[in-house]
Amino acid sequence: MKNKLKRAVIIAATGVSIAFTTAAAARADEFINVLTGGTSGVYYPLGVALSKIYGEKIAGSRTQVQATKASVENLNLLQQSRGEIAFALGDSVKLAAEGNAEAGFKAPLDKLRGIAAIYPNYIQIMASKESGIATLADFKGKSLSVGAPKSGTELNARAILVAAGMSYDDLGKTEYLPFAESVELMKNRQLDATLQSAGLGVSSFKDLATSLDVQMVSVPEDIATKLGAPYIAATVPAGTYQGQDKDVPTVAVVNFLVTHSEVSDETAYQMTKQLFENLPAMVAAHKAAEQIDLKEALKGMPIPLHPGAERYYKEKGLL
Repeated sequence: MKNKLKRAVIIAATGVSIAFTTAAAARADEFINVLTGGTSGVYYPLGVALSKIYGEKIAGSRTQVQATKASVENLNLLQQSRGEIAFALGDSVKLAAEGNAEAGFKAPLDKLRGIAAIYPNYIQIMASKESGIATLADFKGKSLSVGAPKSGTELNARAILVAAGMSYDDLGKTEYLPFAESVELMKNRQLDATLQSAGLGVSSFKDLATSLDVQMVSVPEDIATKLGAPYIAATVPAGTYQGQDKDVPTVAVVNFLVTHSEVSDETAYQMTKQLFENLPAMVAAHKAAEQIDLKEALKGMPIPLHPGAERYYKEKGLL
C-alpha cells in the first residue's frame, strides 16, 4: 500500500513538473513575426535587421520576417493577430484606425497599438527622360505605376494626384505594381514613370538610375500644404541617385512601427527598447534608419500606444 501511495505521489509530482516546464517553455518561446514590404523596398532590409536584433536580444524569442504588400496589408494582418510588429505609413495607420473602406479597411482596426514613429517616407517619382515628364501636369496621357493595389504607396499616389487636380483617369495607363516590377517595365520601355514611397536611396531606384536615362519629378511644396498632416514638404537631396545633380522638392509622410493589443506588455516593451538600443544595426541595414530618433518617437502617433511601449517611454522621461 505504501509503495502504491509513493508511486502515485511521484507520478503526480512528475505531472506537475512537466506542466510547469511546459508552461515555462511556452512563456519563453515568444514568436515575433515582423511584417515588412516588398524585398526591393526599405521596410524589408530594416525588418530583417529588426528580426535579428529581437532574436538576439529578447530572451527565448523566435523571429520571422514576412515580405508583404506593405502598409495596408500589414495593418490588416495585425488586426488578425497574424504578426507581432509591422512597418506602416502614417496616413495608412490613421485610415486604418478610422476604418476607411476606400483605403482597404472594411471596419476600424481597433486592435492596433503604437510602438514608435521611425523615419519619413519620401514620395519619389522617377520618369524616363524620353517620356518628357518633368512635372505632375506632364503625366496626362502618360503611363505611371502607383504601387501595389491599396498599398501605402498607392494611397500616397492617389492623394498627390488629387491635390494636383488630377486623377488616374487623366493618365494614359495606370499600373498597380510593386517597386521591382515597376522598374523592370521601365527598363523594357513599357512604362513612362513609377511613384514609390520609401526611404531615401531605395534600391529599386538605384537600380533604375544605373540602367536607364531618368529624371526625378518634383512635387511642389503647395501640394504638401493642400494635403496637410501627416504629409510634410521634403527634399530628395542631390546625388541620392546616379545622375541626379539637383535637389528635388517632394512630400514625405512618417513611418510607424505598429503592434496589436494581444501582444504582451513585456514583449512590446522589449521590442521598443531593443529598437532604440540597437540603432547602429538598423543603420547598417539601410541609411533611412539614420533618421530614427528617440526624441521623435511619439510625434504624430495616430493610434493609442501599447502599454509596453508606454512603459519604455516613461523610463526615458518622454511621458
